[in-house]
Amino acid sequence: MTDAPRDTRWGALVVCLTAGFMTLLDVSIVNVALPSIRSGLEASDSQIQLIVAGYSLAFGIVLVPAGRLGDALSRKVVFCIGLVVFTTSSALAGAASDPAWLAAARILQGVGGGLINPQVSGFIQNMFRGDERARAFGLFGATVGISTAVGPLLGGVLVTLGGAEHGWRYVFFVNVPVGIVALVLALRWLPRSELGPRESLDPVGVLLFGAATFLVLLPLVEGTRGESLSSRPWWVVGVALALLGAFAAWERWWARSGRATLVDLSLVRIRSYMLGLGLGTLYFAGFTSIFLVLTLYLQNGLGYTAFEAGLTQMPFALGSAVAAWLGGRLVNRYGRALVVSGLVLVIVGLVGVDLLVPHLDDRVGLWLAPLLIVAGFGGGLVISPNVTITLSEVDVRHAGAGGGMLQTAQRVGSAIGVALVLAQFFSQLESTDGDYVASMTLALRTTVAFVVGALVLGLVDLLTDRRRRR
Repeated sequence: MTDAPRDTRWGALVVCLTAGFMTLLDVSIVNVALPSIRSGLEASDSQIQLIVAGYSLAFGIVLVPAGRLGDALSRKVVFCIGLVVFTTSSALAGAASDPAWLAAARILQGVGGGLINPQVSGFIQNMFRGDERARAFGLFGATVGISTAVGPLLGGVLVTLGGAEHGWRYVFFVNVPVGIVALVLALRWLPRSELGPRESLDPVGVLLFGAATFLVLLPLVEGTRGESLSSRPWWVVGVALALLGAFAAWERWWARSGRATLVDLSLVRIRSYMLGLGLGTLYFAGFTSIFLVLTLYLQNGLGYTAFEAGLTQMPFALGSAVAAWLGGRLVNRYGRALVVSGLVLVIVGLVGVDLLVPHLDDRVGLWLAPLLIVAGFGGGLVISPNVTITLSEVDVRHAGAGGGMLQTAQRVGSAIGVALVLAQFFSQLESTDGDYVASMTLALRTTVAFVVGALVLGLVDLLTDRRRRR
């Protein structure tokens, strides 16, 4: 791929980040709209779960194949197709007249999001070098952090504006004008691909990897909130592992035949990539869960409105945005040490929240704001620098597949964290006769444990790197 002309690269980045923001926002924004969806469409618990899980499943399954498709054909074409699919399905979701219609539209939305996101990291790898690449990934990290944190607030605003009957439709319709503008600008600004040798798309590898990803995610996203983890179909994970083994064997055979594989197997031998992959998985397991726990505590436990709960979480988003911008400028100087510092700040902020919550009676948002800023600032030093470091040694020709694998790991991590934390939260709530403080405390400590796991991997990478330099 040729570099975009210098005066359009940052415009192209804005288009990429806008599209990525929409797709990641839809992971969390729909949660605050679920009560009005339930009443407006008379949806059952299982239908509501499909509306939520269908998006995450489709998103996670498509990421790696979409990254490979962009590497082999054209990132611009795949990105634009993803935008069309996502925007159209958002309109269909907003116009849904029954739960089945909405669930089908959400699955299609997930496909569109999965097509878009790997191209974003691929474009950044190709359009930027050195410090500029780090700054671009810093903005990408800020986008990831803000989209996740601001989802409940924006969802609350839209539901409030539209009312109980139509507010949930605004959550989906808001994507349509943004998607149309992004598509027009993408056609104008995104760099075109050079025509190179035609590569196989490895269809068998796509099917094996997609099936394995589906089975890994299925027991994590299909359970209802009050359902215990033990009742989920964990046996399918064994089938998933067998499929992953078959996938690895197939990829080795396919590579020996001289054809391009879905996943570049050499990535496994890159220490920075594998440790960054594990770190991102563990961090997202804790990071995504924070907002669900806070939302449940504030709305169900304290009676906050969706808007008030979202506003309470804004300090995290603000801290994350500032730190991600700084992290993009500092990552090439401090490397993994920057990520380790960020993880420490996240742990300090969350432990502070855990210690403070049992002693709060009122003005909870005001008291938690400083701690959430600290945790958010730390998070901003984790996401974008980790992406930069993890992809730093990946060949730009495989940037789409490498970025797709990284984002798939993050999605799996998010699903693991949400499943475990929600199960613990509601189990504690039942055993304590509705004690939301005790439930939040238990859930917060689990999120901290995930972040501590990420910190251990960060320290291993940092110490190993220092020993190699001696």
